[in-house]
Amino acid sequence: MTVAERPRLPKVGNCYKAACPTRAILGHVTGRWGGLVLGALLDGTLRYSELRRRIEGISEKMLAQTLRDLEADGLIARHQRPVVPPHVDYELTRHGREIARRVADLIGWLEANVRELVAAQTSFQTRARRSVR
Repeated sequence: MTVAERPRLPKVGNCYKAACPTRAILGHVTGRWGGLVLGALLDGTLRYSELRRRIEGISEKMLAQTLRDLEADGLIARHQRPVVPPHVDYELTRHGREIARRVADLIGWLEANVRELVAAQTSFQTRARRSVR
């Protein structure tokens, strides 16, 4: 693709616009696994197997896809070491560290407020059951 063929991007993105690339990146960061991968890497460089152990419940397929998406977005860097068996390390880029800190703040807030959030869910479910009767 030549420079002339590239789409012209505004100086600032707008996630509310369907065609804006920031929308896809937002999905990668805030999806089921992206935020957890970013949060895990905030502690430092990790290998694939270390990430898999750290993030309970993620399948190999989803971890691989999430890592590819975040690498394509420029948020993580992948380093393959030429050893047998191959070792691949993942680390946050400068932009990745910045957004990972923000995700970590969100995770921390959720963890600190889990009781109130679960109480709200329970209350909502109770009200919903009553309205069905």
